[in-house]
Amino acid sequence: MKKEYVVKSIDGAPDGAPYVVVSLSSIKDFKEGTSSPQNPFNSPKVMGFSNMNDMMKDLNKMLSGGGGFGMQSGITQLKLEMHEYKEMGLAVGDKVFLEMTKEETLGI
Repeated sequence: MKKEYVVKSIDGAPDGAPYVVVSLSSIKDFKEGTSSPQNPFNSPKVMGFSNMNDMMKDLNKMLSGGGGFGMQSGITQLKLEMHEYKEMGLAVGDKVFLEMTKEETLGI
């Protein structure tokens, strides 16, 4: 399986180790996201409600959609060692391909 992504962000290791975390967004999600206005500071959306039933429905939507509590939906993250990152020369906005194959095992 081969998928196309766009580099969304590149962050240093949270513990100071010699690796970086590369966040990828699928090309489809990236194109859809450019048509909608960007949310500054990457803050979650505020949902309004007029009664308790609406609040519960909206809360359920927020939790199931991955939009709250720091979760990012539709993001693939890779942990790369520093030398791998430098070799690849990645930058935010680069188009990349991720290919996964399953090893074929023969025998028992």
